Amino acid sequence: MVPVELGTEKIGKLLRQYATPAIVAMLATSLYNMVDSIFIGQGVGAMAISGLAVTFPLMNIAIAFGTLVGVGAATLISILLGQQNYKMANRVLGNVVILNVAIGTVVTALTLIFMDPILYFFGASENTITYAREYMVVIMWGNIISHLYHGLNGVVRSSGRPRLAMLATILAVVLNTILDPIFIFVLDMGIRGAAIATVLAQVVALVWIVKILCDKENVLHFSRDVFKFDVKIAWRSLSIGMSPFLMNIASCFVVILINNQLKRYGGDLAIGAYGIANRLCFLFFTITMGLTQGMQPIAGYNYGARNWDRVKDVLRLTIICSVAALSLGFLTGLTIPRFAVSLFTRDAELQAIAARAFRIVVLMFPVVGFQAVVTNFFQCVGYVSKAIFLSLSRQLLFLIPFLVAFPLYWQLDGVWWSLPASDLVSSVVAFFMISSLLRTFGKNEPEDVLQNR
Repeated sequence: MVPVELGTEKIGKLLRQYATPAIVAMLATSLYNMVDSIFIGQGVGAMAISGLAVTFPLMNIAIAFGTLVGVGAATLISILLGQQNYKMANRVLGNVVILNVAIGTVVTALTLIFMDPILYFFGASENTITYAREYMVVIMWGNIISHLYHGLNGVVRSSGRPRLAMLATILAVVLNTILDPIFIFVLDMGIRGAAIATVLAQVVALVWIVKILCDKENVLHFSRDVFKFDVKIAWRSLSIGMSPFLMNIASCFVVILINNQLKRYGGDLAIGAYGIANRLCFLFFTITMGLTQGMQPIAGYNYGARNWDRVKDVLRLTIICSVAALSLGFLTGLTIPRFAVSLFTRDAELQAIAARAFRIVVLMFPVVGFQAVVTNFFQCVGYVSKAIFLSLSRQLLFLIPFLVAFPLYWQLDGVWWSLPASDLVSSVVAFFMISSLLRTFGKNEPEDVLQNR
């Protein structure tokens, strides 16, 4: 079935229809990351939380390579469905599998070979390296599964089946939540048990997604002839996915810098505090991520169909909802930060550091809601270079200089304050760029989706 309602139904109803399952799925993903942290913090200890925080950059790299394929392919499929080019959309589906397996294999092999040097570079110490290694070795053995699960789930969502994509994510979350205490406490496997639970949950969810995509009654489905590597499709998928890829890679290097600055000015507990604050921030940011995922098929389809007013309407509504959602995170960080971080640890010193970090980091959350939607919008309609620039501006152009300069004057607080400062500056840049793009809509015809721009 072809999602023709993307070009005819009311934008508000469509955004609810597509974003709600994505938001539920993203919140579920965030919660299942938090469940790992909570069980590890409460069941293993404060140093285990710090060890887990050290793994964030490495996990970001793995996620980055997954989004490089998955996000670009999902965008292509949405636009191709809008152009009613169903044969090409299915060829993109086949290339998602080929690219994810190939890239996932290379990333897994290199990471396992150089695991310890990577973790020390990311901020591990003699106190935290054991925990970080035990967790990441298991996660990386399941890396190909993770790539396929996230990539194909995004394709299912973009093909007009957001509820099924949501249910697949919820399935993984529920399984992980059930398996975590079994492996950590009952089987006494510690932090390694949390990683095993995560991988097993994704295996089950992936099997279900593959079953969905094997249904030949759907326009988008697996068949023998789609599994042929196509250089043009691969290049275009990777070029569109380059924006979130570079954003995740930049985030990785920024977290490395943050971890090393925290280690210098606050020690291992400061790294653990950032891990807790980051999990809490991500919980709220997942709402924005779900909104942008819901926006993606609507904006892509209507851009392909040249329905300019509908493209603008979905952008405007998504921005409003995103700003409102992240304002909740802002209020939580200001009013109950100590209660929020107490969910992760009983250590009083770690609680105090994490609460202050959380309170400062969320100060610019409302404007982050705007900036994040605008960045994803450029990606949704295939404006790769603009999306890449916006993705990198916050992380590299603004945040890194602040991270280097601010701690020279304010020590540990300087690390925390660099984050909202970069949020504010990058949002101003996003405002001027999106204003310029919207003035061109209706004046220029969209280019071939498989051509770079």
